[in-house]
Amino acid sequence: MKVAEVFKQCVEAMRAGKLIVREGRNEKEFHFQNWFVDRLDELGMQAEIPGRISYPDFWLVDALDGFELKALGYPGRNNNFDCNSQVPRGGHGERTVYYVFGRYPKNPDGNSYPLLDLVICHGNFLSVDTSYKHENKNFRGVGSYGDIQVRDRKMYVVPTPYALADGTAHARTLILPADQDPGEGFVCVGDLRRREVDEVVVAYQFDLKTNVLTTRTEPNPGRGREHPFKAWRLDDDPGGPVTLKTPVRRADRATGGRSRARRRVAVQATVQKS
Repeated sequence: MKVAEVFKQCVEAMRAGKLIVREGRNEKEFHFQNWFVDRLDELGMQAEIPGRISYPDFWLVDALDGFELKALGYPGRNNNFDCNSQVPRGGHGERTVYYVFGRYPKNPDGNSYPLLDLVICHGNFLSVDTSYKHENKNFRGVGSYGDIQVRDRKMYVVPTPYALADGTAHARTLILPADQDPGEGFVCVGDLRRREVDEVVVAYQFDLKTNVLTTRTEPNPGRGREHPFKAWRLDDDPGGPVTLKTPVRRADRATGGRSRARRRVAVQATVQKS
């Protein structure tokens, strides 16, 4: 299993004190990616980089695995992250997608610093729906002369594993579907079950006069379905257990400076404009 090899190599690099190196204090995007690529090079794994805004960040050449990287400064914003090109998913085409989360010191005293913790998780741990196709749309007609264009470029704000599961902070954890075993050298430290909600948001509308955003929901075809996962660590680096936190499944029916009645819904990958 390639992802298990990659996870193990990352953990060994952290233990060996192999630091993240940034080119300067303003470099915030590629420092963690470069560190990760070094681990792939150590394994002799060749990876393709599709492009700056392509999804995911890396494809393995000799396996149907892809990796999307998320670097998070600590302390800082650790409970969620932005996705501006794709709703998280465990599959993209014929490939499996894994998310790699790494936290680093937010205010280091130099341009070299350690990776504080690590979570590699199957994309299905974040969202299981693969039916939604992300597209950016636009229309023209705003303004006094009707020649101003509005771009509908969606930004998805997604919970991180640190927000979803206790025991992931300050540790090194691999989260896989329950039917996948990383093999020898690993120990299971948690059974995690994510349950699909009863309703999902399928459309939204923005009122340019009132600046209110409203949503429309429909019954979730997978409502009540549970998706089991297991948390793994290296057997000589077990740490504490990993447990799923109580889910937060409330979404505003309307936002824009004020909140209205809330319902137990979740924004999944079936969003489409009304």
